Amino acid sequence: MQSVEIIAEIAQAHDGSLGLAHSYIDALVGSGVDTVKFQMHIAEAESSEFEQFRVNFSYEDKTRYDYWKRMGFTLEQWQGLKQHCEDKGFQFICSPFSMMAVDWLEKLNVKRYKIASGETNNLLMLDKICRTGKPILLSTGMSSYDDIQQAVTFIQEHKGIFDGVFQCTTAYPTPAEKYGLNVIPELKARLNCKVGLSDHSGEIYAGLAAVALGAEMLEMHVVFDKHMFGPDAKSSLTIQEFKLLVEGTRKIETALKNPVDKNRTEGFSELKVMFGKSLAINKELHAGHIISMDDLETKKPGNLGIPASEYQRILGRKLNKNIQAASFLNESDFE
Repeated sequence: MQSVEIIAEIAQAHDGSLGLAHSYIDALVGSGVDTVKFQMHIAEAESSEFEQFRVNFSYEDKTRYDYWKRMGFTLEQWQGLKQHCEDKGFQFICSPFSMMAVDWLEKLNVKRYKIASGETNNLLMLDKICRTGKPILLSTGMSSYDDIQQAVTFIQEHKGIFDGVFQCTTAYPTPAEKYGLNVIPELKARLNCKVGLSDHSGEIYAGLAAVALGAEMLEMHVVFDKHMFGPDAKSSLTIQEFKLLVEGTRKIETALKNPVDKNRTEGFSELKVMFGKSLAINKELHAGHIISMDDLETKKPGNLGIPASEYQRILGRKLNKNIQAASFLNESDFE
């Protein structure tokens, strides 16, 4: 089993500040994250004056177009961000939202593409990305199985490299009843491919459960503090939460790589005696007494009398001697 890839998505958490974008890269060092992900929004190529806010959070942008304009970086600045990621040992990936963004990412020589949920059926952009020869990961937040299959078939027919798919729920934050964990094995069965979880719950639980169900990739948004300005802050993990996610994921991986054979109990022989129980009596009894349930107690350890599991075979049997209270019962005590 390959190690689960942990992807920290900075996305819009930088709020248009190049310095803040770089500081996220630095802060993720030591977290155990494998990959740092951005989103490339080029306002004039992607948006229009008619685009509405998903969350009307902004106090400084009159329109969504204005927001994307403020959030954009130059190609040179993107080159710096990619280099910074690689210098710190992270793989850099970035989701494009326009044809121009694909051109820019090719100039950056990205190694693969992650397609955001809203772009899964943007077949024009998928065609362009297929032509790059780079692996393609699909997110599926707003897609039915038919939508997903259409995108996968399109990629394959256009000689693209389909690299895997993410179960994703487009809800910010995502409540537990909408995690869609059942979709992970369903996607594996339907597509026979690498499957991950792109989660917006703002917690680590869905990710850990997904790993136990066979997810091979986890992608969550990252934020310094969930009270920060922006549309995704409450749906993100903090740096410390990412560390916990990675730690939990690696432990679950270790468990999955080491299945336990419940029939192999040889290593527990001493413990079975230590924690086991032997039959004892709870009161002083005299010779000739007929043993009943009311006379019996079980006491540790498990090797000083008749095993507690065999109590039924001594019920109704007659004692051949007087026995003090709290004594263990042995075969030699019966007629």
